[in-house]
Amino acid sequence: MQPVIVPILKQLARHSGLKRRQIAKIRMATERHALAAIPGRRRRDCGRILCYHSIGEPYWGVNDVSPRRFRRQIENALHAGFEFVPAAKLARGEGKANELAITFDDGLGSVFTQAAPILKDRRIPFSFFVVSGWCETYARWKPGAMMSWRQVSELVENGAEIGSHSATHPNFGTLEPGRYAEELEGSRRTIERRIGVAPVSFAIPLGQRVNWTPAAALAATAAGYETVYAQAEDTRPQGTVPRTFVTAYDHGFIFRALLRGAFDNWEEWV
Repeated sequence: MQPVIVPILKQLARHSGLKRRQIAKIRMATERHALAAIPGRRRRDCGRILCYHSIGEPYWGVNDVSPRRFRRQIENALHAGFEFVPAAKLARGEGKANELAITFDDGLGSVFTQAAPILKDRRIPFSFFVVSGWCETYARWKPGAMMSWRQVSELVENGAEIGSHSATHPNFGTLEPGRYAEELEGSRRTIERRIGVAPVSFAIPLGQRVNWTPAAALAATAAGYETVYAQAEDTRPQGTVPRTFVTAYDHGFIFRALLRGAFDNWEEWV
């Protein structure tokens, strides 16, 4: 799918004047609908970790899932016989084929205001990965866009697992090694200073195979992280835990395809 679609979209971009971000949206919608239509189910012996970002924040574009759709996805998964467990269980390789885990990247305000109440009603555990620098400056963002440290702390006190998503959300695939400590160790120290918990898990910003390096992996271990999560399945960087990216386009038909592994060889165009 991708080798065929990408050249076509690049040619479209050159001749139409559309920006890369606009073309990326077209590509994502096209590929996910096309891949979802391919029949078949992939055999899977372990659980699946879902990667969300915002719930009801259109500003986040393709990363945003509406609260109504999020509820339906939860209900569809439960109706299909899935059970929700902590992400850490699946990361340890202890999950069963019918188990799912929910994670959120970026530390967005809607995780606190929209997602957490929905999950609490159903007693579903979840993990979230904050960009510490964004929480530090949350007052500069649009009101409610980012979680405050008070909200972060409240989620942790209520049982959610916190992890780091770096200090400033850089691309580690092109980041100068001299900045690794600032992004990895610095973020972990800030989180511990703010809420009293030093996270042991890290989610790679952007999360694709080109966004992580062996040197970054060594730096993450040195910084105290025990688990590193990607945002891709079969194409993830070596040594990372796979997650399945849930997008704004994943209505019922596509979400069901996602659960059967339709996008395990798919990567976001970043």
